[in-house]
Amino acid sequence: MDLVVACKSVVMGIVEGLTEFLPVSSTGHLIVTGQLIGFMPGDADKHFRDLYEVVIQMGAILAVAVLYRERLLHLARGLIKGTAEARAFALSLLLGLIPALVVGALASKYVKLYMFNSGVVAADLALGGLAILIIERGRRTPRFTAAEALPWRTSLAIGCCQCIAIVLPGASRSASTIMGALLLGVERTAATNYSFMLAIPTMFAATVHELWGERENLAQNQEHLLLLVIGFVVSFIVAWASVAWLLRYVASHTFTAFGWYRIGLGALVAILLVLKIMTMEA
Repeated sequence: MDLVVACKSVVMGIVEGLTEFLPVSSTGHLIVTGQLIGFMPGDADKHFRDLYEVVIQMGAILAVAVLYRERLLHLARGLIKGTAEARAFALSLLLGLIPALVVGALASKYVKLYMFNSGVVAADLALGGLAILIIERGRRTPRFTAAEALPWRTSLAIGCCQCIAIVLPGASRSASTIMGALLLGVERTAATNYSFMLAIPTMFAATVHELWGERENLAQNQEHLLLLVIGFVVSFIVAWASVAWLLRYVASHTFTAFGWYRIGLGALVAILLVLKIMTMEA
């Protein structure tokens, strides 16, 4: 395998791990980074690029599952024992998951065909950043302080907010769920914890679905297997560190900095897109 391509895979894994669970849009960052560094291999088609992104996303999901293993084990033991708390939280996560499953099934082909481009990503990044600034400025005293004890209506509403990221690739799943939870009166740390717990079944279901759709492509690209492994491992390690950092950060900070970052990045992507168009027309 080409050493340069391997290094590019490391870069993509770092970007995925850093941005998947921060409210900044991993999809947007992967699109922009991939274009800037010229990733993928010269002979890799769009199907393999899709497969690669699914695999590195799985690494990020696994990192969160490991970080939240105690909560997950506590939930599993509670469900086995039949405790009311465990049943209520499991229902809460299920209600948060259902809208994403429905919208994902109905809109995934449309989104891939028409929404995965730099122009849409630039707009989504900037508008999402503006939304973060507005929500943070207008926040009131939270009504709910525990991720495990959200009312079912709140969980369902957060699940609906998650759908924004499905139809708008640059919106960010984390930003949509966390900001939506804040709007609904959930305390910042609880909102972040619920977003990450909800991410595990949501992203796992989406990733399994994508992998099943790419199963033939996976079998035909054995020569790039090491490339997939590199991206997966790097994404896992970096996502672990990224999520651990964010959980400490939100304990004493707002998300305002992420809002300004998104606006700046959206403007940069728009400028690069305009320059690219001008170069092509010249």
